[in-house]
Amino acid sequence: MEQKTVLITGCSSGIGRRLARGLRERGYRVFATARQAADVEMLAQEGFESFPLDLDSSGSIRDAVETVLIRTQGRLYALINNGAYGQPGAVEDLSRAVLRAQFETNLFGTQELTNLVIPAMRAQGEGRIVQMSSMLGIVCLAYRGAYNATKYALEALSDTLRLELRDTNIYISIVEPGPIESRFRANAHAAFKRNIDREHSVYREYYARVEKRLEGPRPLPFTLPPEAVLKKVIHALEARRPKARYGVTFPMHLFAVLRRLLPVRALDAVLAAVSHGGRR
Repeated sequence: MEQKTVLITGCSSGIGRRLARGLRERGYRVFATARQAADVEMLAQEGFESFPLDLDSSGSIRDAVETVLIRTQGRLYALINNGAYGQPGAVEDLSRAVLRAQFETNLFGTQELTNLVIPAMRAQGEGRIVQMSSMLGIVCLAYRGAYNATKYALEALSDTLRLELRDTNIYISIVEPGPIESRFRANAHAAFKRNIDREHSVYREYYARVEKRLEGPRPLPFTLPPEAVLKKVIHALEARRPKARYGVTFPMHLFAVLRRLLPVRALDAVLAAVSHGGRR
């Protein structure tokens, strides 16, 4: 039986790293990519076929896809779009350049990569594409506007692509994790310090509270290990008819229900309380 191949973005830590390890243990041939050379070397030392893939660079994306298709004689069973980061900050504090950078990584690069692998999947007559979205792809929290926007857009493009590929054997699944143990908060904090002028913002008092939380070791309520995401991804890759969406954590399921049941003003009140409380 031919070994199935999977390309994963954002494997330096957290969800991506666990997916790479878990799928390799399950028998997949895993191409584990990362943006930084040091992370690529770390993955290679673990025995992965690893090479750079920077979602901000069209050249890097094309080189990565070419490498995979050369090594596999043109075959790729699955793509897992996991690479992304969060840019905190109130919408009015986001410059055009900062907002564009968030979209370049979380949406434009991801979609460019996806578009490049679909022809190979068409040629082989099958394929699976797993999009790592977020709870913030179905509801919005304040001070996460850039990230909210990219995940809403990713969900919209994924839903559209699913309709367009309806008559093929290529399946699109969206995974919506919620709070998972990873370096996401640390990376978001670094992006905040790099791009938001806290001292000249009307939200500086709120930012001070958030920074204190981000710098602390306490995890968010209902946080699960990356293993919980792996279980959903395995189903998306191996089920005869995979689901269009996979929620993972309790907050994700809760907000999916509240979005359907509550009037807009009532849902806004809940989301505002969560946002201003700094619990996420």
